[in-house]
Amino acid sequence: MDRQELQRALCNYHTLYPEESAYARRGCALLQLVPDCFLRTSPGLHLTASTWVLNPAGDRTLFLHHRKLDQWFQPGGHCDGDEDVLRVALRECSEETGLPQSAIQILSSRIFDIDIHRIPARRHEDEHQHLDIRFLVGIDDQLPLAGNTESYELRWILLSEVHRYNHELSIHRMLVKSQLWLRQQQRARNPFQP
Repeated sequence: MDRQELQRALCNYHTLYPEESAYARRGCALLQLVPDCFLRTSPGLHLTASTWVLNPAGDRTLFLHHRKLDQWFQPGGHCDGDEDVLRVALRECSEETGLPQSAIQILSSRIFDIDIHRIPARRHEDEHQHLDIRFLVGIDDQLPLAGNTESYELRWILLSEVHRYNHELSIHRMLVKSQLWLRQQQRARNPFQP
């Protein structure tokens, strides 16, 4: 997904969530107006990419305990100039889990979720915002996870327990979306199932 494809996707994004529609409109404008929005040095708002990871059974997601922000999140990170956000999301997932990209299955190449969130100021960094483009992927939860230095811990979490780790609206939104996606997959396999 290159810059032009991303811009079209954001400008034409449809969602049931009003806040996510607003994020998509801001993203569409950002891509039109800010040439360096894929760089973390771009002031104010810049792009990041992440993955919402499901296990094969569809009952767990993978979270990491982020070292700098001291919170549980899905794998993801900065684009650092790469305008292919799907490639960025997969790269970040691979780096943060310690798994090769071949172990990460793209469940949908369409944008799964869009969020804008504030990152507080730190020693060498002003307060800024991330426009995070999220993708749905699958990973075998039996594979060993090496992780990296960006997190304290990686953990497979039951979907029913996600709110114990992170109760942000965007996490809830992805949880609901993943449950709907799983139901659609089940119906596709068995159209007579209610």
